[in-house]
Amino acid sequence: MVEVTVVDTMMTHMHPPATAAIGGQPIHSMLAQFPTVCFTLTLFTDIVYWRTSYLMWQEFSSWLLLAGLVSGALALVAGVIAFLFSSAVRAAKPAWPHAIGGVIVLALAFLNSLAHARDGWIAVVPWGLILSVATIIAMVISNWLGRALVFHYGVGVRRHD
Repeated sequence: MVEVTVVDTMMTHMHPPATAAIGGQPIHSMLAQFPTVCFTLTLFTDIVYWRTSYLMWQEFSSWLLLAGLVSGALALVAGVIAFLFSSAVRAAKPAWPHAIGGVIVLALAFLNSLAHARDGWIAVVPWGLILSVATIIAMVISNWLGRALVFHYGVGVRRHD
């Protein structure tokens, strides 16, 4: 197996791997998948709670929010390290919007977690649902920008042939 650094066809130079990486794979992009799943499932469990009023679903939402916030904070730390110590990451066009989007996602999820800390129906309907939808929208936009950062600009991407 040979490790080859991906070269962006629109640029003439090769990018170094992201600073916060394991085996050439950026830690941030690996960790960012966990909060994406947790926050998406939170929306689904909120909808099920709204339709059934079964408290188990509210508890699932609370635990998913906690797991998403913890893993999101870890991903944010890895992203900040990559941003601070990699000139290729800082030079990429969507780096700032992606970073700001990640902070907005975590802030919305934190507010959602506070909303879910209330008792019963008012913990989810309407503000829990509204914040879950807002978190998903912000997350999709931020992840789209992050995808462009990794795949279009080739920052920290390595292939094994």
